[in-house]
Amino acid sequence: MIADGAEDEEKWLAAGAAAFKQNAFYMQRAIDSNNLKDALKYSAQMLSELRTSKLSPHKYYDLYMRAFDELRKLEIFFMEETRRGCSVIELYELVQHAGNILPRLYLLCTAGSVYIKTKEAPAKEILKDLVEMCRGIQHPLRGLFLRSYLAQISRDKLPDIGSEYEGDADTVTDAVEFVLLNFTEMNKLWVRMQHQGPARDKERREKERGELRDLVGKNLHVLSQLEGVDLDMYRDTVLPRVLEQIVNCRDEIAQYYLIDCIIQVFPDEYHLQTLDVLLGACPQLQPSVDIMTVLSRLMERLSNYAALNAEVLPYFLQVEAFSKLNNAIGKVIEAQEDMPILSAVTLYSSLLKFTLHVHPDRLDYADQVLGSCVKQLSGKGKINDTRATREIVSLLSAPLEKYNDVVIALKLTNYPLVVEYLDNETKRIMATVIIRSIMKNNTLITTAEKVEALLELIKGLINDLDEPQGLEVDEDDFEEEQNSVARLVHMLYNDDTEEMFKIISILKKHFLTGGPKRLKFTIPPLVVSTLKLIRRLPVEGDNPFGKEASVTATKIFQFLNQIIEALPNVPSPDLAFRLYLQCAEAANKCDEEPIAYEFFTQAYILYEEEISDSKAQVTALQLIIGTLQRMHVFGVENRDTLTHKATGYSAKLLKKPDQCRAVYACSHLFWLEDHETIQDGDRVLLCLKRALKIANSAQQMGSNGQGSAGSVTLFIEILNKYLYFYEKGIPQITVESVESLIQLIKNEESMPSDPYAESLFASTLQFMEFQKQKGGAIGDRYEEIKV
Repeated sequence: MIADGAEDEEKWLAAGAAAFKQNAFYMQRAIDSNNLKDALKYSAQMLSELRTSKLSPHKYYDLYMRAFDELRKLEIFFMEETRRGCSVIELYELVQHAGNILPRLYLLCTAGSVYIKTKEAPAKEILKDLVEMCRGIQHPLRGLFLRSYLAQISRDKLPDIGSEYEGDADTVTDAVEFVLLNFTEMNKLWVRMQHQGPARDKERREKERGELRDLVGKNLHVLSQLEGVDLDMYRDTVLPRVLEQIVNCRDEIAQYYLIDCIIQVFPDEYHLQTLDVLLGACPQLQPSVDIMTVLSRLMERLSNYAALNAEVLPYFLQVEAFSKLNNAIGKVIEAQEDMPILSAVTLYSSLLKFTLHVHPDRLDYADQVLGSCVKQLSGKGKINDTRATREIVSLLSAPLEKYNDVVIALKLTNYPLVVEYLDNETKRIMATVIIRSIMKNNTLITTAEKVEALLELIKGLINDLDEPQGLEVDEDDFEEEQNSVARLVHMLYNDDTEEMFKIISILKKHFLTGGPKRLKFTIPPLVVSTLKLIRRLPVEGDNPFGKEASVTATKIFQFLNQIIEALPNVPSPDLAFRLYLQCAEAANKCDEEPIAYEFFTQAYILYEEEISDSKAQVTALQLIIGTLQRMHVFGVENRDTLTHKATGYSAKLLKKPDQCRAVYACSHLFWLEDHETIQDGDRVLLCLKRALKIANSAQQMGSNGQGSAGSVTLFIEILNKYLYFYEKGIPQITVESVESLIQLIKNEESMPSDPYAESLFASTLQFMEFQKQKGGAIGDRYEEIKV
């Protein structure tokens, strides 16, 4: 059916265009022969094609443009006729003899244009006559195009200030009156289209009206271009008349489009000075009008106006723009009881952005907008409309984007109240936005009070919210969110140790109640931040807080122990293990032997009870040996206990190569250059001999199937340890022991089959040669070794 209708329309257009072209040809021939009578005859017949009711606005426009082009030629001919002596008054009367009213009025408008050009009569009289005569066409489509033609041909002939048609009898007031009258009649015709035809064609009619709206809106554009329409005339005449027509037409489409036209075509200065008038009309519009978009565009224009012209900012305060906009939004929401929550939030979002651009120093204004939004949201519960929640995120993001400082947002008392109306997923999104703002702008949060407020805002990321059953959070997203929280911890800082301890205590309170899944992400940065605080503690005797200082190393280490204890239950024993060792090293620097020993004990317990994977055990043992080697705080008894445990763990590793490497690494625990009390050559040698024994065992086990290439590497690695301790001057490491080990390696038949072992051995020999050439005491020692 639709396809058939379109085909019929094409046929009607083709037939009309053919007849139009034929009559246009004869009209042109009459013009060429200066035959006025025939020119009028054929032009009237040509224009009769515009009387059709069968074409859609789009097709009718095609026909109209053909007529417009031909009428321009006819107007030139009329002008030449007046120069040849034809009376323009007679011509103006002659065209009115056309048989049909539509061709007659098109010809009358054309002759009227020539009449105004000759200046034989006041322009206002002719314009008034034309606009009144056009009332003879009440068919919406034909009437709109006729009046559009009138507006086009009269546009350059209006008696505006500075125009050649301005005179004592013609003023800009007459021009405004003409345009307003034409606008009013066009709008009536445009609105009437909505009520013609059956209800089932409503959608088609609305589409057709959308195609015609620019014909009506051009009148407002003409008004905005008149030099004589100054602020006073706009405020006293133009705006009230236009708004009266918009409100009285009671048509949703017309009201929305025309209000938007006013905002777009007239200067921003005019809007600023007439805000109360323009906003006063908004509550009177039909409830179905999308006033949200209209007001948002108005506030956006005013914001841009203020941004581009700093000198106008005082006028915004003078006219109380914020107060008027805020009141208008409240009245609109009150008038439209069924307004969707999305529309209300969008209005307040636009108002907040306007406030931040125009009055960035008035935080009370921003807080007032948020308060109004809270009032609107109250009683609604959690917002489930996806677009509405997205708009709330935009609303809450505006202060962050404007000030680039979360601290300022924290001063807005209503900010967290708005966040409460978001669903859990959107709370997480908002929390991520806040954290990104902090990281992007390197914003430091320096007080415990602000940290508490911030954590309340981002609790969507640090607490397990009440999720509906079956709702799973993507693991990758979850990790990214928690990593962002971990980065945030390092932005919470204060130089004052007492205040900093309050901050990390607040973090502990929130993190430990945040659910086990989050602890492995949030506890490590908290521990690191706490360890940084320990390094800043004053040394004994130089305490700025005196003897009664509330923050001591012992207290902080107790705090650390409490938060790390939560990790093995997550389970994240490997993470807790590493943190215990870091804390032990920190206690070592503070000379806190009992505390350091306790942390090591906790690490050992985790190693024995929780770390069972062989690879994880190797890594953990390397960490134990490395950390223990750097410890100087332990007395003989405690150190012996810990080193004995470490060497015992080494011998119990699953794989022989791992055992060997762990045992020879333990040799470093018995010889520290800077500590004479930790220099036991016998135990160093014992570790190295035990490593050799394990390497031999590994060689024998491997010789049955896959050769002993791996054990050769172990021998070379042990040789390097021998050389290290030999260089340090340990008497137990003799020249003979080094030479015999070198000879053992050379005798290994599997060396050529292992390129890595061969390369490592060559590098070792090259190093020895380099040390010999270096000379000095060390060079002399290496000279004793015969390779």
